[in-house]
Amino acid sequence: MHLAHDPSALRAVSDPREFGKVAVMFGGQSSEREVSLLTGQAVLAALLKKGVDAHAVDPKDVELSSLLDQRFDRVWIALHGPGGEDGTLQGALECLGLPYTGSGVLGSAVCMDKVRTKRLAAAVGISTADFMVLRGPSDFESAVARLGLPMFVKPATQGSSVGISKVERAADLTAAYAAAAATDDVVLAEAFIPGAEYTVGVLHGKAMPSIRIATPKTFYDYEAKYLRSDTVYDCPSGLSAETERHFGALAIGAFAAVGAEGWGRVDFMVDVTSRPLLLEINTVPGMTDHSLVPMAARASGIDFETLVWRILETSLTRRRRD
Repeated sequence: MHLAHDPSALRAVSDPREFGKVAVMFGGQSSEREVSLLTGQAVLAALLKKGVDAHAVDPKDVELSSLLDQRFDRVWIALHGPGGEDGTLQGALECLGLPYTGSGVLGSAVCMDKVRTKRLAAAVGISTADFMVLRGPSDFESAVARLGLPMFVKPATQGSSVGISKVERAADLTAAYAAAAATDDVVLAEAFIPGAEYTVGVLHGKAMPSIRIATPKTFYDYEAKYLRSDTVYDCPSGLSAETERHFGALAIGAFAAVGAEGWGRVDFMVDVTSRPLLLEINTVPGMTDHSLVPMAARASGIDFETLVWRILETSLTRRRRD
């Protein structure tokens, strides 16, 4: 048994019974487990409220093959980070013949890798902040010469700002590199962009209203994302209609370039010339009370329960084929 991908199969569902028995997979063992637990609990509650036969599944505690034994029909993926958002789970579900939400193996794997995301985006003309891969301390001097200070040092395949440092002094590069390398074998240095940060959600092939993010922290880190109450989110973001369309087109273009599907979020910084620069693409964004995609959905007139339902509809594009 395997899955056939058919984007034309996406459609609006009105009866929760059409989804069958749904596994909401959350938790896992990545560095983003705690955020995934929050996302999964919110998603599960929303599906149950909509009448979907949904059940919590933590892959940390069960074998994936048990999903077949329990006769699940599809999976709502609420796992963040490696092991859930990087294509490995998607590949396993493909082998099991279980439809799932969001991006497939290719799009998930590429988007989890910030280096390859940037290279593919640049190849289709989408600008990104200048960067270089750090292979070790021997690259520090050239990184400073090329990117200047301050700069960001980050692991290539982590989300939720895990392992990211803003480096103000060359002397701090050693500690920043060590923090990033502790969670990933590939570390990149990225030029600091002093402008505003925006994010654009994508759902069913369309861009959602952009959100402008402002934080009193040095940068939009894990604490600012999930723990602080003084991070400011503007939605509508204040962009002109023309600029809003431009951001939306960039988000859809970036999604297509990396093979992402279904739903997600595309993050940008704006430089001093007002040029949007791609930061990264998230294929399983957070769905917590601090999360951005639900905020953009509300601005579009879509409540949280409906958003979760529409994301579940993306699983319809993956059909079992015996």
